[in-house]
Amino acid sequence: MTCVLLAPMAGVSDIAFRALCLEQGADLAFCEMVSAKGLSYANEKTRHLLALAPGEERVGVQLFGHEPDTMAAQAAWVEEAMGDSLAVIDINMGCPARKIVSKGDGSALMKEPALAASIVEAVASAVAHPVTVKFRRGWAEGKETAPEFARRMEAAGAVAMTVHGRYAEQLYRGCADWGVIARVKEAVSVPVVGNGDIRSGADAVRMRERTGCDAVMIARGAEGNPWIFAQVKAALAGEALPGEPTASERIAMARRHARLLAQREGRNIVRMRKHAMWYMTGLPGASAARGRLNYCTTLEDFDEVFDELLEAIADHAA
Repeated sequence: MTCVLLAPMAGVSDIAFRALCLEQGADLAFCEMVSAKGLSYANEKTRHLLALAPGEERVGVQLFGHEPDTMAAQAAWVEEAMGDSLAVIDINMGCPARKIVSKGDGSALMKEPALAASIVEAVASAVAHPVTVKFRRGWAEGKETAPEFARRMEAAGAVAMTVHGRYAEQLYRGCADWGVIARVKEAVSVPVVGNGDIRSGADAVRMRERTGCDAVMIARGAEGNPWIFAQVKAALAGEALPGEPTASERIAMARRHARLLAQREGRNIVRMRKHAMWYMTGLPGASAARGRLNYCTTLEDFDEVFDELLEAIADHAA
């Protein structure tokens, strides 16, 4: 069976979003990427990211950083603190965000494979849980380094790896090249997870067929669409696909999402603004609703916008 995973996404993969994706069939969810340096400072805001979602028994934790000793020490702390609720420790070598790579973290490590390997070695030596790595096709556009990079990570102790089919310099432009996932699969003997541009069950099936990947990881395709996990699971199993959610079902899910966020963050749930925009994409009245979302700061504010959107949808249907 091909596992279906929710990617670690900063500002997105919080406990509310993970809970909904797990309900819809995600086999494992990753929390937002966690700064090893932040953990080393006993940063409560950073440690807060490790909280389990409602109904979540195990979670994947992705650490980022570029100092082997700090990464190893904080991985050991995470393992001790989380116990049986920790599924896997992943090392972020794929994030292309400027504020991450400017410090030598994330995909900047693809420019320094020796350092990257030393991080994997240090973390793998410090913990008993499996250590995995997530990286991209390469750093510079047109210069694919992923297969050789993958071999070095395997030799350093990574027991699995996730490959995103874009170069770091691409950010999220263009299309992900799934061919590199196949080339990494051929280069290593450990499981390979495919990532990039999975937005439907058919996409996941095509990725598996073209690459031979052992699992698929969904990121932006799940934003405002936790139902994608049920669709992907059915497609990969060769079963009939569940129907697309109706407009009212999308708004109902957005309300649930807002309530889950409110339980964690209290009245100030501004993070819900972007999630709400994703849920309402393409719905009648969405443009007007988006303008109002920018002023929402409480659960009641969001409920008012959702109520008005449902009225607009009903008027449009009439």
